[in-house]
Amino acid sequence: MSTQAVATKNEVTFIPARRINQALTASIEKRALQWMASRAPRWLSSDQLTVLGFAAQIGAGIGYALSRYNRYALLLVILCLALNWFGDSMDGTLARVRCQQRPRYGFYVDHMVDVFGSIVLMCGLGCSGFLHWQTAIAMLIAFLLLSSESYLATYTLSHFQLSQGIFGPTEIRLLLIIGNLALLRSPYSTVFGHRMLLFDLGGTIAAACMFATAVLLTVRHTIQLYREEPLP
Repeated sequence: MSTQAVATKNEVTFIPARRINQALTASIEKRALQWMASRAPRWLSSDQLTVLGFAAQIGAGIGYALSRYNRYALLLVILCLALNWFGDSMDGTLARVRCQQRPRYGFYVDHMVDVFGSIVLMCGLGCSGFLHWQTAIAMLIAFLLLSSESYLATYTLSHFQLSQGIFGPTEIRLLLIIGNLALLRSPYSTVFGHRMLLFDLGGTIAAACMFATAVLLTVRHTIQLYREEPLP
């Protein structure tokens, strides 16, 4: 069998997973992305948008590291988060609007970029001095754990969960932007009379929520798969 025949066969048999997004901003975001994609210049490609999103996430990590020396570098982080949203959210939409989908390539590249970009972002946060390294590492581990569960569920259940509850990638970026603006005012927060770093508080809550979500989803999907594949 020729290489071309194998490729054609793979394209026919591969069925993309159903995408599920129930995030707070999902509906308005989808309409905005489709509006922009339909008006995007022809020279703009999905790959270019993926590179833009990845570069912007690296820029956000660098901005956090620089904010240790100048707090106004957080404004650079906000700009990079906005560019990351544009590139990361628009690449797939542009491909779908132009009927140029490459579902296996797009899924693989997009999420490997997310993994590497998240590592850079958390390293930048750890260098910023606005939270302790332990909190940054905990958030990274919880994110990677939740991501792994999501990718495995996509393969075994044929649906890709883009959000958990009302929170998706866009909501996380918005929370980071709000947090950055708060940091410009003060890096500290007072909880029950105790003064602590604002991002330590937010990061601990985020890590705990992601870890708990990963555990709950693992239990739920294990039970579902056990029932769908009973022993003969």
